[in-house]
Amino acid sequence: MIIGRNPAQYGFELATAQALTYDKVTINRPIDLRRVAEWTGTSVDEIQSLNPELRRWTTPLRDPSYELRVPTGTSNLFQDRLTASAGEELASLKWHTVRKGETITAIARKVRGGVTATEIAEANNLAVRSKLRAGQELLIPRPPAALMATRPERAAPAVVASRPVTGTATVPDAVRASNSNTTTYYRVKRGDTLSSIARLFNTSVDKIKTWNRLRGNTIAAGARLMIRR
Repeated sequence: MIIGRNPAQYGFELATAQALTYDKVTINRPIDLRRVAEWTGTSVDEIQSLNPELRRWTTPLRDPSYELRVPTGTSNLFQDRLTASAGEELASLKWHTVRKGETITAIARKVRGGVTATEIAEANNLAVRSKLRAGQELLIPRPPAALMATRPERAAPAVVASRPVTGTATVPDAVRASNSNTTTYYRVKRGDTLSSIARLFNTSVDKIKTWNRLRGNTIAAGARLMIRR
């Protein structure tokens, strides 16, 4: 803090940061960030860079007038796609009413589609070992494959590595990443597992471990994984 307030005194020269440019779209229901990335031709990482308060897989669940920032020049396209979309396309949400004695791990085993206990806990701001009460409502996120299956005519967007946010979005970037034989780098987020990442990229855990020379199944948030497509 002391250096930050007086950088020149301590020999630091701070470059002027370029101001972010973006469009704003007001939404009245939760939308999966993977869908936002698809509709704006960018990556989930870039959407989260423009909206740093979004730490999970969706926009706020109970905000009827949330202002979502999208890359410059994409707001009209996003709004058109939003207007034309059915509700089930927008957010990978469903609810589970907790029964007496249930745990998050037990619920994850019952849910079809391979959602993990960590993903359920993350979606509900809980720890995996949090105690549940009978009658409690839990959000159950659908895995990426289930969400994208609602639009079979469109390929699922690739979640590419973080990159500097610029004033415009280049639509071909995300498309090329998903349709060509290239290497993609994925930045691990809190709550990710090798299984959830494998499902996201339609590959296997063993392949991811081989590409990245991993011996175990433990991955740390912030790590960068190589994904070959």
